[in-house]
Amino acid sequence: MSTLRNKVQLIGHIGADPIIRTSTNGTKVSSIRLATKDLFKNKNGDWVDETQWHTLVVWGNINNMIEKQCQKGTQILAEGKIVYREYEDNNGDKRQVTEIKVGNIVVMNKSRSAQASNTIMVEEILEEDLPF
Repeated sequence: MSTLRNKVQLIGHIGADPIIRTSTNGTKVSSIRLATKDLFKNKNGDWVDETQWHTLVVWGNINNMIEKQCQKGTQILAEGKIVYREYEDNNGDKRQVTEIKVGNIVVMNKSRSAQASNTIMVEEILEEDLPF
């Protein structure tokens, strides 16, 4: 085996509007809560719908797209890697956090407001570019 990789792909819905901040060096960073669902039969033969919540962390220029196209309810495909980090809370207790450091996001469906604004832009372009 030549290389082992830490890679994850998740398809889910954004649970709340992304939180986008700017770091001290001017780089945009966002935090997104993503819900994924699994449907399976339990040992009794009943269908169970299980939701898992993931914390996505996105650095850099991808945040320009996130600001315009992503909000609560938007379905996305996120590619990245699993990152574990520790920090000390206000009480001095050590906490461990599991996050997905995202390298790429694909918007699977647009939110209603993004669809409306895209429709308006397409109609405006069509009217401006008509040769007659």
